[in-house]
Amino acid sequence: MDLEKILPQLMPLACQWAEEQSQYTLRNGTPLTGRDLDIARNVGVSRPDLIRVLVVTAMPRPQHPLLAEAAEQLRFLRPDTQGLTLGYGIFVRIDCQRDRTLIAHECRHVYQYEQSGSIKSFLEVYVPDLLKFGYERCPLEVDACDAAGRCTFSWTSSL
Repeated sequence: MDLEKILPQLMPLACQWAEEQSQYTLRNGTPLTGRDLDIARNVGVSRPDLIRVLVVTAMPRPQHPLLAEAAEQLRFLRPDTQGLTLGYGIFVRIDCQRDRTLIAHECRHVYQYEQSGSIKSFLEVYVPDLLKFGYERCPLEVDACDAAGRCTFSWTSSL
């Protein structure tokens, strides 16, 4: 499948799926507390009080065939995926729920959503960048990794 060619068809599906998953997380997740609130602030989140974390055994996967195939082709939402942020909603795999670096990484994505203004605006940048650079070199992923690394350094250096 030529993802660049069908991107105009994929984006509305991706946005709808992301909005639905975000709402689910906001309804069913738990707010950040203690150190995790500090982590969110440290990575730039303006409204950490709005974040909800939902611990899951596996990340949600799109059911729409075209979107599911695109996710597979992009190597996105694989079985080893540890976290997923959609707006203020964060999914965290159960075996990773105590990983502060992961929380920092996902909170940086919340910051990026805040800067974008909406899930749709974020995805309009993120998805084409996934296509262009791949997951590991996607600028928003690199930024989240860098911010989590700086955050990790700041909390270990203060011990």
